[in-house]
Amino acid sequence: MTLKIAILDDYQNVAMTLADWGKLGHDVTVTVFNTNFGTEDEAADTLREFDVLCMMRERMALPAALIDRLPNLKLVSVTGARVRVIDLNHATSKGITICHTYAGDSAHATPEIAWGLILACARFIPQEHGRVQHGGWQETIGTKLGGKTIGIVGLGKLGSRMARIAQAFEMNVIAWSQNLTAERAAEHGARLVDKHTLFAEADVVSLHLILSDRTRHIVAGPEINQMKSQAILINTSRGPLIDEGALLSALHQSRIRAGLDVFDVEPLPTGHPLRNAPNCVLSPHLGYVTQEAYTKFYADTVDNILAWRAQAPVRVLAAPTIAGK
Repeated sequence: MTLKIAILDDYQNVAMTLADWGKLGHDVTVTVFNTNFGTEDEAADTLREFDVLCMMRERMALPAALIDRLPNLKLVSVTGARVRVIDLNHATSKGITICHTYAGDSAHATPEIAWGLILACARFIPQEHGRVQHGGWQETIGTKLGGKTIGIVGLGKLGSRMARIAQAFEMNVIAWSQNLTAERAAEHGARLVDKHTLFAEADVVSLHLILSDRTRHIVAGPEINQMKSQAILINTSRGPLIDEGALLSALHQSRIRAGLDVFDVEPLPTGHPLRNAPNCVLSPHLGYVTQEAYTKFYADTVDNILAWRAQAPVRVLAAPTIAGK
């Protein structure tokens, strides 16, 4: 029987060129989907015949209700090692194995996009680019970073790299998170402050936290209201870290600027108010989207399928106790 494989959310149409899918043999069919499914019904109707789903990070959720509507599903390979959108327990109860790939080089890639957003906001690069393209010339006055203060919320793998780069810009670095210690902050050239002080003193605030119940809306009205006039808020972590309503209000009042790579709902709906909000720079979740990461993602995906077919799955996130369906 032919093994039916679906590659999901390949927005750039590159999956088939970045790995040797031919290694899987002649008894497989590979179908690529390059847009996100609009509803769970659409996903269920489209994917019900497939045996294997190849998922890109968290672009599509796989809850229990959808799993129940995919009767042929036996293997899911998801890129990255941290998965919060798949009901792992329900999948394994249905005999489905979940494997992951290399996590991606987010330690470099995500801070790089964060600094791109910081510079774009500070110097109004997107606005002036558009102005030049349409025959105009400069109208804005930018903000220099040297000598200013960056507040880093979360000083882990990504936040600590942000701190090192900030030092190259000769910025003062302050940091806060719920479990951060003064000693840990000092190791990365940062000064530990409390949350209120960080938002009040920073010229740039950059978020580098995992989304959880205690970090959801960790930046809300009180924090945004504490920020300096024209301070810059950067989010390359997860959209729901910020209270979207409070952010939109501040942007429309020209109180702060923002650079956002992540959103509450992705892809960002066509009519979403952030798309036309002033004083912000938007990018479509590009933090991990690099040639290097994608090449490794898809090579690992092929290897995951090969290993699973050989009944020796690798990089297993969850597997049924008894062999699958």
